[in-house]
Amino acid sequence: MPKDRHRVVALVTAPQASFELGCAAAVFRDPPYRFSVCAEQPGNLRTTDGFDMVVTSGLRALDSAGTIVVPGWLPINREPSQQVLRALTRAHRRGARLVSICSGAYLLAATGLLDGRRVATHWRYADELQRRFPAVPVDPDVLYVDHGDVATSGGSGTGIDLCLHLVRRDHGASYASWVARRMVMPPHREGGQIQYRSEGPELINRGSESLGAVLDWAVAHLGEPITVDDLAGRVNVSARTLARRFEEQLGMAPGQWLLGQRIARTRVLLEETDLSVDAIATRVGLSSATNLRRRFRAALHTTPSGYRRAYQGR
Repeated sequence: MPKDRHRVVALVTAPQASFELGCAAAVFRDPPYRFSVCAEQPGNLRTTDGFDMVVTSGLRALDSAGTIVVPGWLPINREPSQQVLRALTRAHRRGARLVSICSGAYLLAATGLLDGRRVATHWRYADELQRRFPAVPVDPDVLYVDHGDVATSGGSGTGIDLCLHLVRRDHGASYASWVARRMVMPPHREGGQIQYRSEGPELINRGSESLGAVLDWAVAHLGEPITVDDLAGRVNVSARTLARRFEEQLGMAPGQWLLGQRIARTRVLLEETDLSVDAIATRVGLSSATNLRRRFRAALHTTPSGYRRAYQGR
């Protein structure tokens, strides 16, 4: 590993997401790493959390950095200056490792260095990133992507996952595990961002007045073997009419919505109870632990036990 990889500089910008910056600072704070921040315009810098931070270094700090972290780029539609783009591409040419956290992928994409290379960003920002930079393949589900010279993470807390991964790559699993224990974090998380997505309670509970009653009934009876015909019977329409209403109002088929509710209930039970997977399968109407595991992995790219460990520290 190049010796200067230990010199980690975060390029911050107003309004700076303080959590994303903290992810990098917490992981890279101890020797052999040396962590600092810089900004295009040093001075008082607003954060997204209601306080200001003082930055004393300008873009020249990037000239001696071995690892450059972009801990977010807000607002995401802001065009970066040519000075910032030149500083990043110049650093990359001389061998610096470029790292983005969350929306920071927007800035790295603007350099052209991500063209043709799979990248991660917050799942909420993925579609817009893909639209603005069609040459950049965006993966909305993964925690992070590392190409060696350029690495990108998903939303917010995945910055810790990526930074720990970089420490693991630089110094091995033992040292990375020590850093994770200091932070009271798992050294490695299973699955991807998809397991943390939430479409909001309005989609989970009610679609509109015409479907509200049947949705509420279905959620209250998830442990039963509900069919599409059962749902249609609750509102006295045909299965075809029900399917059309679901598509119009929720953008999905009745069976797809029902499975989504069962997966959502499974997540709650894994997070909040010690019930076995067999017991949870019965409660959510997925018939068996085998069926639940298969559906859960297909939906969230992780196992029920892996998901529970992530939320309960087991």
